[in-house]
Amino acid sequence: MRAACAALSGLIAGFSALAVAELVAAVIRPEAGPITAVGSAVIDRTPPALKDFAIRNFGTNDKLVLELGILVLLAGFAVVIGVLALRHRVTGSAAVLVFGVVGAVAAVDRPEGQPADALPSVVGAVLAAGVLYLLVGRLAPVPGPSLAAGGRAGEPVSHAAFDRRGFVIAASAAAAASAGAGLLGRRLTSAVQAGATASRRDLVLPVPASAAPAVPAGADLRIRGLSSFVTPNKSFYRVDTALVVPRLDANDWKLRIHGKGVERPVTLSFKDLLRREIIERDITLTCVSNEVGGPYAGNARWIGVRLADLLREAGVKPPSRGGPANQIITRSVDGMTIGTPVETVMDGRDAMLALGMNGEPLPFTHGFPVRMVVPGLYGYVSACKWMKDIELTTFDDYDAYWVKRSWSQQAPVKTESRIDTPRPFASPKAGTIPVAGVAWAQHRGISRVEVRVDGGPWHRARLAAEDSRDTWRQWVWEWPATSGHHTLEVRATDGTGATQTGKRVGTVPDGATGWHSVVVDVS
Repeated sequence: MRAACAALSGLIAGFSALAVAELVAAVIRPEAGPITAVGSAVIDRTPPALKDFAIRNFGTNDKLVLELGILVLLAGFAVVIGVLALRHRVTGSAAVLVFGVVGAVAAVDRPEGQPADALPSVVGAVLAAGVLYLLVGRLAPVPGPSLAAGGRAGEPVSHAAFDRRGFVIAASAAAAASAGAGLLGRRLTSAVQAGATASRRDLVLPVPASAAPAVPAGADLRIRGLSSFVTPNKSFYRVDTALVVPRLDANDWKLRIHGKGVERPVTLSFKDLLRREIIERDITLTCVSNEVGGPYAGNARWIGVRLADLLREAGVKPPSRGGPANQIITRSVDGMTIGTPVETVMDGRDAMLALGMNGEPLPFTHGFPVRMVVPGLYGYVSACKWMKDIELTTFDDYDAYWVKRSWSQQAPVKTESRIDTPRPFASPKAGTIPVAGVAWAQHRGISRVEVRVDGGPWHRARLAAEDSRDTWRQWVWEWPATSGHHTLEVRATDGTGATQTGKRVGTVPDGATGWHSVVVDVS
């Protein structure tokens, strides 16, 4: 009984640590909380293969799985420390401080870490050590007579007897106080972020001076099971390292442009961007972690400011015109760094600092108030969200976040195609079956898509109308299906005439290749 109560004491102490830490983090900044700090440290040190495994198996829930895993481990350690404290009260209680140190180091060691970020973990651990010390003290044997069942007055008390009532009261009070602290922390965080929420809610996007043409009538084939041409914001993929989504107030937002070859460094506000010429474009984005046939591609209508114009005004020249910098490093408020070729951004494509997505301000999860969008490049070398800084440098002088983790410095999007319908292992009936999907080769366009069955001859699919070479393109092939077990494969040819390779290569270091295949059983 005492051991079980000691384990419970450890859990309550752990809960107290996390709750109080969240309260302190609400005052400092939400990213300083111990779960976020430790989780971010784990992400930073995760090998690319393991990262891809998490994305492949858990999708956008990978961060939730990580946080739950951390909580389970902490709960296990809390139980062990609680039992240890029953035998060695001071040592067990002091052991809690070790986890405070781990959280503090993880918080401060982040790229955007500050000394104050250590406080949530430290304060939470100190309080937890005190809670554990007091609760375990309630489990000490009670001297004196006992009238326990079957006993008689005057008999010595059992070695396991303790003040149950006192322990229950103390444990309940500690748990209630911790819950109150956690709730208060949540409310304080919401209050702090209220300005950011209001700035997004009140933002009226300007009418673009250069509007995107209407999507061609035949761009969306509207076939059941086929991805819609425009991906709704709520369905758009999200792959990043932020355990806590930054919520920035557009009224306080600033962007600094500086570095090698910048003749006129500048700091811009959000209002400065709104006063500039606004463009609107349909652009498909793709994540480098997208496996062949994977879901991490989406198409949206973006509005923003041409990045090349901002760079030229700052005096930046591309390498082809004698500029000394060949890499743009964009920094996010969460510490992410992304490296993008200067030449690519300034070659005439619609690279932009995006302010809106599908007719509304950027969602917080997609970078509000400002993110970068560069058609033709994978996200890890172009799509910086929650950005705060642009520095001009060279690839020789600086390796961005993902380059330090075995990914290539430069990564143009590869020509890819995907079968959306029929789904894998579907059992359609024999007859004419529409095989349909999407293909993309941003900034080169798609000129042809072909499908084959069971390794036979390739059949040319019908392409949907092209919106632009920066968007994906739908396709369909009417398959005269016969009964049996069949394998469907697809390949695409881009606007330069290059056909997608069938060689299967994983995502590391610069994107997967291979033909997507689907197995079906026609009845």
